[in-house]
Amino acid sequence: MEENEISKVILDSAIAVHNELGGPGLLESYYENALKRELLLRGLKVETQKLVPVIYKGEVIGEPYRLDMIVEDKVVVECKATEKNNPIFAAQVNTYLHLLDCRLGIVINFGQKRILDGWERVANRMPQ
Repeated sequence: MEENEISKVILDSAIAVHNELGGPGLLESYYENALKRELLLRGLKVETQKLVPVIYKGEVIGEPYRLDMIVEDKVVVECKATEKNNPIFAAQVNTYLHLLDCRLGIVINFGQKRILDGWERVANRMPQ
């Protein structure tokens, strides 16, 4: 499955989670756990709270980042549950894409009334 196909399943899953749990209202971790469950039920490989080291000239520097989710080892997902979207969310995902050498990341802000209002694709070396 390629990145765009995976992102469609992630979107459908996020909508299902939002419809079931409601939103806004819960903490980010509840939405993340529910999204993981939904994606697993749909047959996708999901890893959450993955530690991502920062390497500079062959040496790990500092503590690793902890990304919310990676799906099928290809698509990075950052879950939020805030009242407003913030450009820093996409910048954070872009950093993960570079560190992991992945091509697509998604920000999902479950704090919005509609998932599509809190959905943002972040591309690294692929068309938006």
